[in-house]
Amino acid sequence: MKMKIKIDDRVTDILKSFKLPDEIGFGTTIAPVMITCDFKEGIWETPKLGPYGPLKLQPTAKIFHYGQEIFEGMKAYRVNKKGPYLFRPLENYKRFNSSAERMAMPFIPEDLFMGTIKALVDKVSPFIPNQSGDSLYIRPFMISTENHLGIAPSKEFKFIVVASPSASYFKKEKPIDVFIERFYVRAVEGGTGQAKTGGNYASGLVSAMKAEKLGYSQTLWLDAERREDCEEMSGMNLFVVKNGKLVTPALTGTILEGITRSSLIRIAKDHNIDVEERSLGLKELIQGVKEGQITEAFACGTAVILKSISSFGEEDGTTYKIKSKESEYTYQGEKVRGQIGIFLKEMLLSLQEGRSKDPYGWRVKVPTSVDSYQKVTKGDNQQVHLDC
Repeated sequence: MKMKIKIDDRVTDILKSFKLPDEIGFGTTIAPVMITCDFKEGIWETPKLGPYGPLKLQPTAKIFHYGQEIFEGMKAYRVNKKGPYLFRPLENYKRFNSSAERMAMPFIPEDLFMGTIKALVDKVSPFIPNQSGDSLYIRPFMISTENHLGIAPSKEFKFIVVASPSASYFKKEKPIDVFIERFYVRAVEGGTGQAKTGGNYASGLVSAMKAEKLGYSQTLWLDAERREDCEEMSGMNLFVVKNGKLVTPALTGTILEGITRSSLIRIAKDHNIDVEERSLGLKELIQGVKEGQITEAFACGTAVILKSISSFGEEDGTTYKIKSKESEYTYQGEKVRGQIGIFLKEMLLSLQEGRSKDPYGWRVKVPTSVDSYQKVTKGDNQQVHLDC
């Protein structure tokens, strides 16, 4: 498939003058170019690659009033100058359209989604960090742009892709402490919990502030109806190791279906680690930690990859500290002992970064020569065809 894309004449000079700072952080260093594409009168227009900068929107644009917005989080890896590699990008594409359907937004074609992301990765590939654990974080998102204060779905939208050369999500290597949120809830059945939309995260910020004040790094959300079952964390899925088995809350419609989550489950099963996707009660979690049955816990997601949890805590200061213990699993045909979380993180990261073979076909190499694009027109903006 070929997708047309217009390239602003300023892009070449902007990229030539761009330099990475000594400390790139996570999500704070932004690539100097971005892609935008408008949806009007039921049609997606030709996407444009131009300088990163402010968007021009009217104060009455529906995004500001009714929150019609979705996004994805993706990464491109270029460790030791290999790649760049995307990781399971078609899963992001599917989830993006699933979120769009829930939020009454238009379907985006595969060639448009994949083509724009590959084009942006190609352009900024020289700025992708090459240290293990670092990456180019990619944020495709869609917002409603119709100027109308009536409460109704927008008829106009803007699709945008920006990117950020990024280091690890957490600055410190040590495990995190997690706050158990018993009052506020993240999602309810029939709501937007399984859609990747900004409102899900905005409603959790008040709990994030409370958790930080109490000395915690993340929030653990419970089910909205009874406040008895563990669901997920703020932007991350939850796993625990109980009696040597890997346990994660089952997808119920209130939990975001994490791509990292599903990848870890597949890798674990392929190494003879027992995996249970089921209801995980808060009482079971606390009791398991107290009695030493739960010997590991970790959060996972695109941004964080995998982060160990050292304890869960309450608002009154009560803390349930995990007593770490090695488990037995199979690696390269032999039984070994160790921390399951550490093993899974290394297996996943080496696959994402191109340091190991990819038996699943999850890794997608991005072509890195825009000079080979077929030029269609010349003028204020070049227009090119891109193989998707």
